[in-house]
Parts: sequence; C-alpha cells; structure tokens
Amino acid sequence: MSEQLVKAVERLKGLAREGRLGRLRRGIEKEGLRVDRRGAIAQTPHPRALGSKLTHPHITTDYSESLLEYITPVYCRPEDATAFLADLHRFSYRYLDDELIWPASMPGRLAGNDSVPIADYGRSNVGTMKSVYRKGLDVRYGRIMQSIAGVHYNVSLPEEFWPLLRELEGAQDKPLNGYRSGRYFDMIRNFRRNSWLLLYLFGASPALDRSFLTGAVPDKLKTHARDTLVSPYATSLRMSDLGYQNKVQAQLKICFNSLSNYVGTLRHAISTPWPAYQRLGVNEGGEWRQLNANILQIENEYYSDIRPKRVARHDETPTQALEARGVEYIEVRCLDLNPFLPLGIDETQMRFLDTFLMWCLLAGSPWIPDEECDRLDDNRQAVVERGRDPSLTLAIDAREEQLARRAEALFDELREVAGLLDTIESSQAHATALDSLAPLLRQPERTPSARLLEVLQQSGGEFVDYMLELAGEQATRFRSEPMDPAREGLFSQLSETSHQQQDDIEADDRESFEAFLEAYFARAREPRPASAV
Repeated sequence: MSEQLVKAVERLKGLAREGRLGRLRRGIEKEGLRVDRRGAIAQTPHPRALGSKLTHPHITTDYSESLLEYITPVYCRPEDATAFLADLHRFSYRYLDDELIWPASMPGRLAGNDSVPIADYGRSNVGTMKSVYRKGLDVRYGRIMQSIAGVHYNVSLPEEFWPLLRELEGAQDKPLNGYRSGRYFDMIRNFRRNSWLLLYLFGASPALDRSFLTGAVPDKLKTHARDTLVSPYATSLRMSDLGYQNKVQAQLKICFNSLSNYVGTLRHAISTPWPAYQRLGVNEGGEWRQLNANILQIENEYYSDIRPKRVARHDETPTQALEARGVEYIEVRCLDLNPFLPLGIDETQMRFLDTFLMWCLLAGSPWIPDEECDRLDDNRQAVVERGRDPSLTLAIDAREEQLARRAEALFDELREVAGLLDTIESSQAHATALDSLAPLLRQPERTPSARLLEVLQQSGGEFVDYMLELAGEQATRFRSEPMDPAREGLFSQLSETSHQQQDDIEADDRESFEAFLEAYFARAREPRPASAV
C-alpha cells in the first residue's frame, strides 16, 4: 500500500469529518440505437416529438440519425442521475411507436455501410458542420464502426476540494487553475495505466452479429449459431481493433503528461494534412465530403478511453477552452452498455467508477515515457481480447503479473479511497460497491461479458435474437412506468423550445458555410492565454 495514498486519504478524511469536503459531481451520456422489431437499425428520422437534435440539452443523436444519445445534468448523487436517465427512456418510448432501444454496444442487424444513416442537424452553419463532420467519418472509417454505442461517464471534484488539496500538498504558490489541471492529468495517467480493470469488470461485448463485418472473419472470432460471432475470452470487442481504433490516430502519440502537451498535439493534428485524406477530397463540386483533409477534422475525432474536458464558450474550440481555463471535468469513454441493466449502467458501477477515479487522483502518478505508452496499450488490448483467460498476465512495472492478483492489490487500495468517499457522504455505499464487485476478480464467469456468452452458449441462439428479447422486456418496463410529473412537463417543453431554437439559429445565419468554417479553424489554430487564477 502506497504511503502517499494512506497519508492523503487520512488528511482528507479529517477535512470530511469537519464537513469541508463536498461530494463528487457526475453526469451520464448514454447512447442507444433505435432498431425495428427484427433488430435492424431504424431508417426513420429522429422523432420530432423528442425535440431538435441540434439544441435539445438532454436528447440528441451521436453519429447516426438512429443513434440516440441521452445526457443527464450534473448530480451529486448517483441515484439522481439514474432517475433522470430512466425518465429520458420513459419519455422517448412514448414516441418510438414500434421501435426499440438496442441494449448492447455492438449493433443489431446491418445491411452494409449505407444502412447506417448519418444524422441530419438542419441547414444552419453549425448544423451543417456537424453533418459534414459525420460525412468525413464515413469516408475515413466507414459508417459501420459509428454504429457502436457506449456510456460516457463525466466526473468532477467540487470546487472547494482543490484549494484544500493544494494546501495539504504545500502547493499554495501554484495558480489554482494550473494546479487543478495538473492534478486532473495525474488522474488521467493513472487511469490509462489501470483502465484494463474497468474493461475486465464492465466489458459486455464479447459477441456480435456477422453483418457488422464487411470482410473476412478475424481468427479471434468463432462462429456461433448462423449469424453470430463470439470471442471466447473477450470482454469488450467494442474497444478492440474491430471498434473505435484508427491507425492514423495511433501515430499521434497523444501525451497526457501535461495540459500544454495534450493541447499542442491535438492542435497539430487538426492543422496537419494527411495524404490519404487529401486524396478523398474535401469540397468536390459543392459537395462537402469532410471538414478538411487533416489528421483530425476536429478535436472530437480523437478516440481515447478518457478525455479532459471543459465546457467551451460560443467563440471557443474545445482545446481553447482547456487552454484558457483549465480542466473542468473528466470524461470516461471505455464503458460498454451492460445489456442486463435497463439503463446500461447502475449505481454500483457508478460508485466503483467514483472510487477508481479518486484513487487515480490520490495515488502516485509519475509521467508516462513513450516506451510505457506501448505497454499500456498492450495491457488494454490483452484484456479486451482475452481478459477472462486464466493464463493472461499483464506487464506491470516491467514484470509479468497475473490479472487477478494485480486487480486484488488495486482493490486493497481502492478500499482506502472508498472509506474516504463514504466519510464524505456518511454512508457505506462505495465500500458496498467494491464488495459486490470483488468476487468477479476470481470468478470471471460472473462478469457481464461471461454472462452474455453463457446465455448464448446455453440457448444456442443468436446474439440479435437475445438482444431483441432484452430490448422488448426493457421497453415494456419503461412504457409501463410513470414519469416524474415535473420532469415530464420539462421534457415536453424542451422538445418545443429546442425546435424554436434551431429555427432561430438557422434564421440568424448571415455568412456562407465556407466563411463560417474558415473562421472556426482560424480560431482553432489560435492559442488562448491561460487564466492567471
């Protein structure tokens, strides 16, 4: 057990007992494909009754017109976030007619690239930019990869926490924004060293429908039934090279050692042409194929299991917001939808994620040299592809260590942090979450990925058919449950006002899309001075 961790936890517990530490703040972004009763991706437009995809704060779409995305407000209590998310599902099901929300990360039945419809955000410049960006993803990577869904978990520490921690660490001479950003990057580095644990515990995509593949079946996939492919020890095919991976981006070597390096690398990527993308063309005869021919069209194109974030103002790009005012929160992006859970995530998982992220912050976090980056990628890939293989070992500090043994050592330290969070909240919720997940370390058959394979193996059935069964059960539940009356009124009002907001944006546009885009990328290349706070 790290002496640094123990001391930090004990000092913070003292502040918590004095009532000086507030609760963590978290929000959920949950994606889910609309499908028909055969499990095929829906070809219908986003229901108008759900509001404008461009301006609705809680109901939008991701890549595809069919890929719903729900966004909760920021809450201090996990149960408040899940209650809001559940009402978003209940509200949506009133307007989905015979369609279902797919419960898995890997999609249902596809019929080739063009069966995944690109989202349409209207005729405003900002809406056109969103649509052209998605067209660029299509020509670069194809649409099928963009049909994958997941959960993003956003976490921040309360504002009063940072000056207290800065004082405990004797860093009062550092500007608060810079100190906070530096410590968030400490958290990110430890996350990247240990995110394999989340993939093991919460990975839930060891199977897929054969229609997801457009070429030969990789050797790691085995045929199950007629149309299903499985990987016997896989935890998360979504996070494998079948999912959100890109060889061009892999050459970026994004560094999470400092905010300036991170921002600089992304700014370089959105400003540097890539020959293969240049050959695709950008604006050919008035038809926009992509926003530009650079390594990244925009910062969001960079795929990562975790991101530092800051809400951007209307005249800022994401990197400018980070540069000017520092890191505001962390976005965890490696979480599969758990098909056995109606919301894809539950409070136990959220409590564990809170504990894990706080541990990542408080444990020692040296900078990551280039050679270690490769080992971390290897660990994650190994767990993604065969995390439940009893013979699997991980490269930990230049030595090989069995996954379960390493995970148990981490759990010992996580229990210290769970005690801190429970002291803050006057509960046992975080310790209970750890206790409920600890048996999975030695019993891989209890993980979501193993449970899904077990169901398929026992029934001999298809992945799509079983997911349809679960989707139907969840739809029946959401359609029968009452909504919070105040929230029902809120969602109805937001649907109406969001359409009006989109109309207003479209009416206010005065410049051409070309001029709008040129101005955007001129800002994107311009550094923003950091706040002196």
